[in-house]
Amino acid sequence: MERRNFIKNSALAMALLSIYKSDVFAYQKSFAHIFKPLRNNVGIFTEQGGTIGWLNSSSGFAVIDSQFPASAPHVIEELKKLGNKPFKYLINTHHHGDHTTGNIAFKGIAEKVVAHQNSLVNQKRAAEKANNLDQVLLPDTTFGTGWKAPIGDEKISAYYYGSGHTNGDAIYHFENANIVHVGDLVSNRKYPYIDRENGAHIGNWIIALDKIHNQFDNDTLFIFGHSREPEKVTGSKADVKAFQNYLQNLLTFVGMEIKAGKTKEDIIKATTIPGAPEWQGDGIQRSLTAAYDELKGV
Repeated sequence: MERRNFIKNSALAMALLSIYKSDVFAYQKSFAHIFKPLRNNVGIFTEQGGTIGWLNSSSGFAVIDSQFPASAPHVIEELKKLGNKPFKYLINTHHHGDHTTGNIAFKGIAEKVVAHQNSLVNQKRAAEKANNLDQVLLPDTTFGTGWKAPIGDEKISAYYYGSGHTNGDAIYHFENANIVHVGDLVSNRKYPYIDRENGAHIGNWIIALDKIHNQFDNDTLFIFGHSREPEKVTGSKADVKAFQNYLQNLLTFVGMEIKAGKTKEDIIKATTIPGAPEWQGDGIQRSLTAAYDELKGV
């Protein structure tokens, strides 16, 4: 399906394209620029939307997230240049369209499509709402708290920590490479999309990031779903901690404003989050609104 048709048919995709327009249209260079190896046969692909992670193992490929129908074939093409191997796994970090509508390009190619069980529910519901269920590829392998799969000399382990960015976000650890794809659980110095309609919870998100920070070591390389600076879609534990601090400062600030008697309209006029000056650009109102609604129990 052409991207213009997808945008026409899906309100959520329209919102995400607006939110992440800098990601979607930033890359006009060669695929060699956006198809980047990291280490131990794991790399990233950053043409548009959420960052794709990939593994080139001895027994086949694994791909984490799929962006849009227009860009997904490009990562498939680049991987095929690395060898005539099967696509063992297509894995989704969560259900949002800038991470999953490209799944359709893997139909008949990927042996298994993997996601958290809530991500499947959310993706299917979004497709039914957009009346395009026949134009998406849904996960056929789901899990609750975790999932593991060997692939060549690598092993992928999935972890679920409860509601965060949505209620279906999972992270995936390439254990030998020690690379973790955290999807949109980290938005690096970029105001995040907080999807309360699909179970987002900032308070639990903070707890989840604390668990992630403590679980992995200082050598762990993290792949982020989005970044304000496109070249910084990978980073360290310090970046995970920084985003956790952003969310904590967000809740603290909004909570203090509520106690001071400020209205929602007053609060969302803020132009920065105290204690988190690195988060800049468009979208602060999304964070402020989500925090207000969560704290007020809306």
